[in-house]
Amino acid sequence: MKFLIVFVALFAVALAAPAGPEVQIVRSDSDVGPESFKYGWETSDGSSAQAEGQLNNIGSENESLAVRGSFSYIGDDGQTYQVNYVADENGFQPQGAHLPVAPVA
Repeated sequence: MKFLIVFVALFAVALAAPAGPEVQIVRSDSDVGPESFKYGWETSDGSSAQAEGQLNNIGSENESLAVRGSFSYIGDDGQTYQVNYVADENGFQPQGAHLPVAPVA
């Protein structure tokens, strides 16, 4: 479970535009508990991320973590890119206007 939380956070940071030394954190908050978490941050270059997760089916064989969040950044082309995602027992499911969509069968 902790791996998924760390993976999602690192994934969001990895996809953000590279930050120069002049970038500063303008907002950062988090609330982490044993069965849930919530975080959000924003930087002076326009990048931001937020997510919240909940442990489901606690103590059962089907225990899982469900995460819902989003991140955005300004690309090299000056356009703002935003990705909304869900990560749960069905995998990582990102959505964004700039992401390719599978054709309807």
